[in-house]
Amino acid sequence: MEKIEEYILSHIDAEPELLRKIDREAHVKLLHPRMASGHLQGRLLKILTQMIRPKRVLETGTFVGYSALCFAEGLEENGEVHTIEINDELEDYIRSNVEQSEFGDRIKLYIGDALQVIPGFEDESFDLAFIDADKESYWEYFETILPKIRKGGFILVDNTLWYGKVVEKVDGNDWQTKSVLEFNNKLAKDNRVEKVILPIRDGVTIIRKK
Repeated sequence: MEKIEEYILSHIDAEPELLRKIDREAHVKLLHPRMASGHLQGRLLKILTQMIRPKRVLETGTFVGYSALCFAEGLEENGEVHTIEINDELEDYIRSNVEQSEFGDRIKLYIGDALQVIPGFEDESFDLAFIDADKESYWEYFETILPKIRKGGFILVDNTLWYGKVVEKVDGNDWQTKSVLEFNNKLAKDNRVEKVILPIRDGVTIIRKK
């Protein structure tokens, strides 16, 4: 898979310099740097944004701002990314990264619990959402976000293949894998939406609200 990924990365659009810097710094300074989307997924998020052409994007789990900047890059003029991060210790770091980008003015950062922030938005006020926060709350995020998405709008969900653990025997204490499995199983039966899983990086599910 490493050789395949190397091949893919050498045949897609280059990673913008600022995003390369942000990703590199995350690996040096932070725990769990893979929480940042990275080159391949970042280019996917940008091109999906260009395809969907949303006016408003909602994101749960900002981390370092990498994915928010990819969405912002793909937006048309006057588009907005509303991104929510629960870890207040990352706020200054995120704002610094965003301010360095020519697309930074398209991003609105909220610090707090997404499950408390999201209900404050109007129903059907977003065209696209991205769920990439704590796995144990995935289904609750989905149920909270779905009313905020317009009919025909999209929700992207990250890590839905979870290091391949979704097809392995699950340890009794592995609540993250159990939560991802529960989310995938519930979503597969949900007739309110159409859905497909892409085996890109750690799995990305694309959901369309009917």
